[in-house]
Amino acid sequence: MAQKPPGPVPAPPPAPPPNRLPSSIPSSSQPTGSDVDLVIIVLGRIATNDGSPVPSDTLVERICNERVRQQMYASPGGEFSMQMGAHSGVLVDASGDSGTDWSARKDVSGRTSEMGIPRSELAQCDLRASAAGFRPNSISLVGLTPSGRAVDVGAIVLERAGQVKGMTLNAAAYQAPATARKAYEKGLQAEKNSKLPEAERNFAKAVEIYPRYASAWFQLGKVFQKENQKDSARSAYTQAAAIDPKFLAPYLSLASMAYDASDWTEVLRLTGHISDLDPFSSTIATEYLLDLDELNLAAAYFYNAVANYKLDRIEQAEKSAQKAEHADLRTNFPQLHVLLAQIFIQKKNYAVAIAELETYLELAPNAKNGDQIREQLVKLRELNRSAAIEKPSFQN
Repeated sequence: MAQKPPGPVPAPPPAPPPNRLPSSIPSSSQPTGSDVDLVIIVLGRIATNDGSPVPSDTLVERICNERVRQQMYASPGGEFSMQMGAHSGVLVDASGDSGTDWSARKDVSGRTSEMGIPRSELAQCDLRASAAGFRPNSISLVGLTPSGRAVDVGAIVLERAGQVKGMTLNAAAYQAPATARKAYEKGLQAEKNSKLPEAERNFAKAVEIYPRYASAWFQLGKVFQKENQKDSARSAYTQAAAIDPKFLAPYLSLASMAYDASDWTEVLRLTGHISDLDPFSSTIATEYLLDLDELNLAAAYFYNAVANYKLDRIEQAEKSAQKAEHADLRTNFPQLHVLLAQIFIQKKNYAVAIAELETYLELAPNAKNGDQIREQLVKLRELNRSAAIEKPSFQN
């Protein structure tokens, strides 16, 4: 029987800056009585294996049953103190003070209960630390000691990542004359100060002096794109990609433009090139990865997944979407879960589709399509119940 054509997939929102995170992350189950062995605070510190200062964007996450339950940033010195219990899904600063009312709550019997999470529940959790330029590291909360309600987990050590293939340029970039490099640096400063016409002039001067300046072509494309000069941006990105096929950032920018234009065949071609040179290909299936500024692997796999879905290549879409989910450490693409839900609906795996949509609503509780998703969940739950009833029973 012919498969129905794929339904619409929401367009990706602009990727947030590195210090922005989902406003609501699901909290863990609440304790049911005052006699429960509660953990109120989990604290520790982040250290680097080479003794260098802890990056300012060091993120600490509590992950339970493979789902992010709580997030916060470490202090400049690397310390963190994570409050358990009420409002635990709110992103707080290193002091634990987010302006949130950490008032006592009532348990199921109506009695006032302290904040906290049962120690037995935390045994199913890990703490994961991550920072740009370092490999993520996790420690298990199994066997928490001592038995007090404040638990010090000690140090989580981050190991500096090596050079990433695809993020570096070939030797041609370093052969640029001093005048070209000076123009390039002026362009970077002007762009940083939001002086786009000045940045455009300097990057254009850099590539005029040295036409094989791939990074200058790429930066020129970014400026053109900010100025809504799409054809010029596409031309500049194409020049950068042609000069150095291993420089993947311009390929991602071109893929993004093809995505916006619904040119799914071109999206597959460009993201396929990125996938072929995937700098994390040996770990993508098993580790969560930091997304990088110029080469966001989560975006590349997301675009690839949507393109495959639109071209009715469902199995390939599922594989790419799952890779994107692993790479999307900062959860910049919660709509991945909507895409996965649509895939599992086509496979009539309603239970998994329901879980994906519920995850989407947890990550994006104020999404514009929230009501539509909730209506779809009602229908899916009914379909799931009907499917369970219709399953044949086997008798001896």
